[in-house]
Amino acid sequence: IKIWDRETGQLQSTLTGQNYVGLVAFSADGKTIVSSSDKTIKIWDRETGQLQSTLTGQNYVGLVAFSADGKTIVSSSDKTIKIWDRETGQLQSTLTGHKKGVNSVAFSASGKTIVSGSWDTTIKIWSFE
Repeated sequence: IKIWDRETGQLQSTLTGQNYVGLVAFSADGKTIVSSSDKTIKIWDRETGQLQSTLTGQNYVGLVAFSADGKTIVSSSDKTIKIWDRETGQLQSTLTGHKKGVNSVAFSASGKTIVSGSWDTTIKIWSFE
C-alpha cells in the first residue's frame, strides 16, 4: 500500500505485508487504514506503517469500510456482509440477503446504517446500532 501526499504528489510511505491489495479505506480520523487481501482484512497504523492486526474467517474479502467512530469494520464476502469489532478483531455479525456477490458496502455518517449493493441488482439498507 502506498501513501501519497495529495498536494506534492510525493510518496510518504509504503505498507508491506500482503500478497496483493484488494481495497483500502481510511478511518475518519485518518490514523488507521484497513485493507482487504484474499481471505483477510488487515488493519494498519497510518503513522508508523505497522500492521496492527489481521482479521480472518471469510472465504473471500472484497470491500472494506470503517464506521465513522472507527470502532467497527464492515466487509463484503461473496453474498454476505460481515461486521467486525475493530479493537478485538471478532466477527460481530453476518448480514445475509443478497442473491449474488456484494459489490459495494458503506456506513452512513451516523454509523447507524449500512448500505450494500450487489450484482443481483439490489441495494439493501441495514440498521446497525
